[in-house]
Amino acid sequence: MLTQNLHSQERKMLDSKKKLRWFVTLSTLPLLGVVTAFGLVPQSNLDLNSTKLAIEEITLPQVVLEESSTASYWRNERVQRGDTVDELLRRLSIEDAAASDYLRKSTEASSFRKLSTGIEVQAETSATGSLIALRYLGDNNAQILIDKQDGAFHTKTLPAQLENRLFVRTGEIKTNLYSATDGAGLPEVAANQLNELFSGDIDFHHDLRKGDKFTVVYEMTYSNGALLHTGRIQAAEFINQGHTYRAVYFQQDAQHGDYYTPEGKSVHKAFLRSPIEFSRVSSRFSLSRFHPILNKWRSHKGVDFAAPMGAKVKVTADGTVSVVGKQGGYGNVIMVNHQGRYTTVYGHLSRFAQGLHKGQHVAQGEVIGYVGMTGLATGPHLHYEFKVDGQQHDPLRVALPDAKPISRASLAAFQPVANDFVARLNLLRNTNLAKLD
Repeated sequence: MLTQNLHSQERKMLDSKKKLRWFVTLSTLPLLGVVTAFGLVPQSNLDLNSTKLAIEEITLPQVVLEESSTASYWRNERVQRGDTVDELLRRLSIEDAAASDYLRKSTEASSFRKLSTGIEVQAETSATGSLIALRYLGDNNAQILIDKQDGAFHTKTLPAQLENRLFVRTGEIKTNLYSATDGAGLPEVAANQLNELFSGDIDFHHDLRKGDKFTVVYEMTYSNGALLHTGRIQAAEFINQGHTYRAVYFQQDAQHGDYYTPEGKSVHKAFLRSPIEFSRVSSRFSLSRFHPILNKWRSHKGVDFAAPMGAKVKVTADGTVSVVGKQGGYGNVIMVNHQGRYTTVYGHLSRFAQGLHKGQHVAQGEVIGYVGMTGLATGPHLHYEFKVDGQQHDPLRVALPDAKPISRASLAAFQPVANDFVARLNLLRNTNLAKLD
């Protein structure tokens, strides 16, 4: 039994060894294949030193920089004090001897050599600095155009191309009207219009309160992009002591335009409250005042406006001049009759408007004289009186008659204009804008 078992175990061991040999043989076959594959590549094909270097000279085409007819640049400069033609051209980046020669010598371009300080000049140049065109405003706001045609420069005068743009400013009163308008960036011309516009309802000397607010929509007129002047106010709102005043400008026809409330009533009173744009009241209407020259108590039946010598004095309503000359303590005085029952008096003037004479018709706001200190006066000021049926009344407190409302024929056309501006004013107030362009 033992012998048989041994033979049986030996046969099993031999079978296991055979299987192991076959497994090793089969496992090494892929590796032998890889080695064989590498052995088939000819060595001469792996020689990297056999590469040849080829050098050939290539002639590049010459690049010529040509000036493109479409490449141009616009530059703006303002004339400065002491500028010469060449200095201004240098700041405009113009490097063009022919243009310099033309602008310095040509009679056609003489207006260029006479440009005032501050005038804006616009220049179109090529990429290399050659002048293509030059333009600026000449007399009567006409545009002067200097351009190059057929190799030569020419000067043309073109009609002004006017453009009106709307601007908006809002402000709040802290001390006085003009400080507030300056702070809001409102041009002086528009500030004066605002004063005049609401002066029939608001005494800007005494009625203003800290916190009063205003909003102004006004025009600025441009010619070919250059600012010419401040135009008229188109709409305005003034909130004084909680009361809101509004005005809208309406042009009825080519000759007639005026300011109205959104309801169509005239904003203008028949009389301005003050004959001077802005001044300080130095002496009020009083039935008993100590006179500084006569040294005694007497009535002062007018208002004294302290103002610089020579300040303009405007007539407060349409009327007819009844007196122009010297008269007692008034010194140089003008008296104007209005509507048959009203008279205004302007005393202590330094001089009268040129050509002013008795019987002349004058329009509200027209300059009729200039502040002085003639007659019984200790310093330059205007003495102003307001008479009703020959009796003096306090000019700052008297109820002023209204001007005519908008006509029935124009009311239908006016209402959409008024509604549009009222909507703008409401929007500005509700959004509490400080200023908007």
